[in-house]
Amino acid sequence: MKENLQNNTNIDFDKLRGGYYTPSLIAEFICSWAIQSENDLVLEPSCGDGNFIEAAIRRFNDLGLEGESLYGRIKGIELISHEALKASNRASLYGLNRDTIVNNDFFSFISNQANIRYNAIVGNPPFIRYQNFPPEHRDIAIKMMEDLGFKPNKLTNIWVPFLVISSSLLTKNGRLGMVIPAELFQVKYAEQTRIFLSKFFERITIVTFKKLVFDGIQQEVVLMLCEKSVTHAHGIRVLQLDDLDQLSDINFNEVSETEVVDIQHDTEKWTKYFLSPKEIDFLRAIKVSNRIPLAKNILDADVGIVTGRNEFFMLKQSQVEEWNLQDITTKVVSKSNQLSGIIFNNADFDANADKNLPNQLFLPQNVEIEKLDKNSQKYIEYGEENEFHKGYKCRIRKKWYITPSLWIPQGFALRQVHRYPKLVLNNVEASSTDTIHRLRFISEEYSPESITICFLNSLTFAFSEITGRSYGGGVMTFEPTEIEELLIPVVENHGIDVNVIDELIREDRIEEVLDIVDKKVLIDHYGFSLEETLELRNIWLKMSNRRINRGKSAKSKSKK
Repeated sequence: MKENLQNNTNIDFDKLRGGYYTPSLIAEFICSWAIQSENDLVLEPSCGDGNFIEAAIRRFNDLGLEGESLYGRIKGIELISHEALKASNRASLYGLNRDTIVNNDFFSFISNQANIRYNAIVGNPPFIRYQNFPPEHRDIAIKMMEDLGFKPNKLTNIWVPFLVISSSLLTKNGRLGMVIPAELFQVKYAEQTRIFLSKFFERITIVTFKKLVFDGIQQEVVLMLCEKSVTHAHGIRVLQLDDLDQLSDINFNEVSETEVVDIQHDTEKWTKYFLSPKEIDFLRAIKVSNRIPLAKNILDADVGIVTGRNEFFMLKQSQVEEWNLQDITTKVVSKSNQLSGIIFNNADFDANADKNLPNQLFLPQNVEIEKLDKNSQKYIEYGEENEFHKGYKCRIRKKWYITPSLWIPQGFALRQVHRYPKLVLNNVEASSTDTIHRLRFISEEYSPESITICFLNSLTFAFSEITGRSYGGGVMTFEPTEIEELLIPVVENHGIDVNVIDELIREDRIEEVLDIVDKKVLIDHYGFSLEETLELRNIWLKMSNRRINRGKSAKSKSKK
């Protein structure tokens, strides 16, 4: 079975299954929390080689059940035959029969069961892209999701149906404990899942770690502990631990109301739940007050140019001279590090050219190749010799060598952010590639300079950390719609010199910039107190430091 699946889908199942075993401390912790009674029925929907199965057996042993008394209490499902055999052999060491482990696809197995319900469902579902999951199993999963009211798309990772469908199999007092990617907090394809979970469970506890806990992967994972019924402290709480050793310090017998935040049944990201209840309430109050303008009311953000093959279209000054294309190119910003301040001027463009950075776009006339000048023809022929024209984006164009959607923005917004986001005024008549978003300033009340300056404040920075997405490496990513969702406390008559702010940003003196803008904008104009402003600053630092430090941890671990 494994070989056939690999031939059909190009999935390295050894890497997905055998390489990323769940640490025993995690499996034991989740099973100890989820299995509450010797009468519980337990399901592991993707049991791999049986770490969770063994942890569940040990938990039942602690509750007084051993050997034949465990028959029928645990069910493990595993798609890959040799992994299922490993799990079955481990279970048999504890006296369980071989029916404990089923070598099957989870979704196929469940679709053939008659209304069975489980008290505890535990596991570490596979993190596989929708398109890479075997179609015959994927189609069943998607149909089951649709029956639950979901509208999954091709961006959906397969852990989502594992999580959702498993939840639907719980008893009224059931518990679900799973290892889930932290992208649950923030990706768009998990919006429906977040809403479902917030309504389906009365309390959700999410355990995160400052250090990476899985060898071999840099993706951040969390432990998700969901309870269908609780007597108090309804909502969500996030527990941030240094490492696995601190799992034993968690006390689930005394959950304080002050630790738990009411879950909003909306599509908002859950990144905010890394904050304390007080901090979350503070940000919620600001947002619902409508006193701060939304970015979408003062600017439009759009993606940069998609060339289809930067290697061909994006040229360095030396390449422009080599091919004699001085009159056939247009100015472009291709990397965020080419935007050192909040004003992009001719001196910046020339400096980038002197560094031989790719900052010019090949842009011949939009005519047939035989009507072009000889230098353009020669360069296009070079591109075709190297088969650049066969790439998908180029192949679907009428003329593969003409890049569409070339317009000059008034400003730029960084798509990927390390320390903090910023807007940049475009004083060069340059466009940008899709690594940088293009901006139009649409407000008649506020100038582009004021919007750009006022963006650099502690409130906007705090909201940026719960609006953007971080996938690892410490970098935060914004799509154009996410830029437009940010709150920008803009004011026109602020008295701040744009050139002073530009110079401070170039010198990486962001704290000084925030001190200036916070005082003039947040405190003097919008009426925030000094204490409130400092709280916003601390929220930003708390969230950004967490993100950046996780990136450092990932890089450090990858070098070992």
